[in-house]
Amino acid sequence: MSFRGRYYHTIDDKGRIILPSRLREAIAEQSAGKLVITSFTGYLLAFPYGEWEILEQKISQQSLLKKQVRAFQRDFMSGAVDCNVDSQGRVLIPPSLREYAGLEKDIVLAGMVRTIEIWSKERWEEELRRTGNEDFSDFMADLGI
Repeated sequence: MSFRGRYYHTIDDKGRIILPSRLREAIAEQSAGKLVITSFTGYLLAFPYGEWEILEQKISQQSLLKKQVRAFQRDFMSGAVDCNVDSQGRVLIPPSLREYAGLEKDIVLAGMVRTIEIWSKERWEEELRRTGNEDFSDFMADLGI
């Protein structure tokens, strides 16, 4: 099962997000309710635990002598937090990640096939304005669509 769709929600005062049932089902199927969430260019990126393990395996095979590998680990990997989906379908986003992504009240969850992006609504709308006029026809043609 893959992640898809856009969901407009809120984050509560304690930093919890209620996941839509469609995303919750996919997480349960793929990773028994476990997510790894990290920061990524102004928003958060949530991985089912199995997808995160694949990423860790790939990174562990890279040379630590490469500056870009160390920078990636320092920025992306070190900020990752294990998060569980509770019995009510909620995920607690740690304060440091909420602050990084500007998550205060209104949020957007975007299913991205293998991951879920978590955006503040304001940043999401800004991103859509920035990329909304992109022409994806060449990319779609490369996919055979």
